[in-house]
Amino acid sequence: MNKRRFAVLLLLGSLAAAPLDDATRKLAHDIFQQLIEINTTDSVGSTTVAAEAMAKRLLDAGFVAQDVQVLGPNGRKGNLVARYRGTGSAGLKPILIIGHLDVVEARREDWTTDPFQFVEKDGYFYGRGTQDMKVNDAVLVTTFIRFKREGYRPDRDIILALTADEEGGKSNGVDWLLKNHRDLVDAVFALNADAGGVTTVKGKPLNVDLEANEKLYADFELDASNPGGHSSLPVPDNAIYHIADALARLEHAPFPFELNPITRTYFEKRAALEAGQTASDMKAILRTPPDPKAIARLSSDARFNSLLRTTCVATRLNAGHANNALPQQAQAIVNCRILPGHTMEEVRLELIRIFADPKITVKYVDNAYQASDRAPETKAFAAVLPPAEVMQPLERVADAMWPSAPVIPEMETGASDSVYTIAAGIPSYGISGVALDQDDVRAHGKDERVRIGSFYDGVEFYYRYLKALTGAP
Repeated sequence: MNKRRFAVLLLLGSLAAAPLDDATRKLAHDIFQQLIEINTTDSVGSTTVAAEAMAKRLLDAGFVAQDVQVLGPNGRKGNLVARYRGTGSAGLKPILIIGHLDVVEARREDWTTDPFQFVEKDGYFYGRGTQDMKVNDAVLVTTFIRFKREGYRPDRDIILALTADEEGGKSNGVDWLLKNHRDLVDAVFALNADAGGVTTVKGKPLNVDLEANEKLYADFELDASNPGGHSSLPVPDNAIYHIADALARLEHAPFPFELNPITRTYFEKRAALEAGQTASDMKAILRTPPDPKAIARLSSDARFNSLLRTTCVATRLNAGHANNALPQQAQAIVNCRILPGHTMEEVRLELIRIFADPKITVKYVDNAYQASDRAPETKAFAAVLPPAEVMQPLERVADAMWPSAPVIPEMETGASDSVYTIAAGIPSYGISGVALDQDDVRAHGKDERVRIGSFYDGVEFYYRYLKALTGAP
């Protein structure tokens, strides 16, 4: 490799990276690699293996056994709960930090690299979980070990829960811990490292996102059936055609535009960071009435479209039983991300209206993959803006690390385990220090990756932020 190319790669790898010492960089790197290379998918993986690996690192760093536990409902769905003891001098309840260990399925044939190998190339780390969210699991375990090595004493306990089945499955770890071991994770508030983060454009920080609320996740099953028959005698009443027509209608029938206090604030603040037509459009949708042409232009960008409305998209198809037979059944899964204020059942009924086909049934599918004729009347949690004790340290640390990037409350367009902690009475805030380019979000997709410098910035961010929250000057 020539010197110029090496210098470019070195620059890419260290772009905006915080000045970590070599030992911390190696520790963070090795933990990240170890986590990526443990398969934690629901189908064949094990979060227990990952939880035990992280527990061993904490124990080897000097944590006592009573403060590091791996527990769960079965052998494959283990959760790590670790407690960093504080002085207790101020009589403050602990802070809980949550993050999930499981990852979405990934097929080797879809990727240019092995999704379960930690690959470093062109200034990035590649692998399933490099964005969602083993990147922050590694950040947090590194932070705990870093505190232990230097003998830091926070003014209260800090609890870390790395859990199972956030991405799907029957054994959600946060829900299970709250129901079965509330004492281990009870806290005054929770930080969810699976949300928020630093939005960048080609590596340049634009703003720091703080999750204040999120959409509601729901799966719906579409079914169409037919007596079937020989394929040489085609009939128009084909189950596959019914499903295909319904999905085509869904594609061209977006849910209506809607703003809530968080998304309104987001676009107000984001408009000041944009230029040209995008900035004008963001201002135009805030007017009364909003400009429909501005809505249409912003909706052409998937990032903004997901903030403007409930979204439902087909994610799976299954039909037929033989190449030479008419299908007796066709099925599709539609995944919806529902705006706060609307219920799952409301969306199911809207899908039925959009499909307008009595041959199709629409059922709700729960986390245990059971389908039912009616969806819950559940709504997404209301906006949860952090108090000054959370927000002010965040703004100080963010300003020191990314001076030109303001902190902006946002609505997470996905869904997270905050739904469980908030329901349990623990206010929860999505906060991360890992930066992602706004046009390079690859979570759940092929060739998932994170910029090397962004990872190390994330390591430094949580170290500084937790200290700022727990009494350090």
